[in-house]
Amino acid sequence: MRVFSIATEAILETDQLPQAIAPGCFVWVALARREFELMQSEVQAMLQSLCEAQLVDLHITDMLNNQLPSHYDYTSQYDMLVFRRLAAGSTESDLSRPGEFLHLSQTKAGVNALRRIDTSPVAFAVFDRLLLTVHPVDCAVRDSFASRMLAAFHANLLTSNARVPHSPADLMLRIVSQMVDGYLNLRRDITRQLDQWQSQLLRPDGRFSDWGALLDARLMLHHLDEICEDQRAAIQDWTDGLEALKHEGLHSERALELLKVRSRDVLEHIERVVHHVRRLEQSAETSVQMHFSAQSNRTNAVMRTLTVLTAVFLPLNLITGFFGMNFEHFAFIHLEHGLEATLLLMAAVGAGLMLFFWRKRYLGGNR
Repeated sequence: MRVFSIATEAILETDQLPQAIAPGCFVWVALARREFELMQSEVQAMLQSLCEAQLVDLHITDMLNNQLPSHYDYTSQYDMLVFRRLAAGSTESDLSRPGEFLHLSQTKAGVNALRRIDTSPVAFAVFDRLLLTVHPVDCAVRDSFASRMLAAFHANLLTSNARVPHSPADLMLRIVSQMVDGYLNLRRDITRQLDQWQSQLLRPDGRFSDWGALLDARLMLHHLDEICEDQRAAIQDWTDGLEALKHEGLHSERALELLKVRSRDVLEHIERVVHHVRRLEQSAETSVQMHFSAQSNRTNAVMRTLTVLTAVFLPLNLITGFFGMNFEHFAFIHLEHGLEATLLLMAAVGAGLMLFFWRKRYLGGNR
């Protein structure tokens, strides 16, 4: 659990649930999913004391569900956003072992960058002066954002209101933006993996055998596309509901406009992720089609060569079969130079057919 009291002049961190909110600041309470599951009563009591409201039971169930898609919901006291992250690293296990991680080895052969993307959901409950977030265990996004915020403050870089989140909603959008950017940082590894497969698929003398990994990658890309669509719908619903926000500090047009700008920026980043995922999916599909097309062309070339050889040797077999017939009176066989003449005839027929097929471009490569 990490608790931050955020104001323009100071950012303080504690490891205890807050008992009060100082004037001119708001509180960020970040809990791991397992912690939130065990501390539901304490969290509800804190919300009742500080915000005079509690989480709805259905929203608590959503926060504990690590398979929930991205979506947005609201009540008269708070707004709730569930956003599935796209980050490298471990993945949460199923609900039978809440709070545990399924660690994937990055050095194991066949494990690619797509399999190492964690799509665990992060839940946000946005109150007037409090932001409650429920993360996966050891969430790198939460720790990274908190470290950057604290480091900037201690380095005396937080000298303007533009660098400090001015409300829980603003803080939520900044965290969501970093979650989306986490996938953008993975693009190079994913693109390199698919480029390697494409090179193997299009290699003329190569035999591609990693079909299972390629199929898994295509399925994962399709899954990422669906996740991004849910993310975009959730942020779009949040943006549409900004006019109805009644949080303290959002009464000014300036603050509301800043939230809209940051929401549009998050949507733009999600669009970039969708574009990249769809381009990779299309590239993988095109590579597979080109692979089978090249295989078909090579098969056709082999069959064409065999057909030409068969056509060349067919009349030669006819000649040898003709002279191999067991007739008693066959004048040509008894000639002194009959063998030489037959060999010359067969060579002439073979050479003539080879020359004919060459002129018809039945031999050699495609020209």
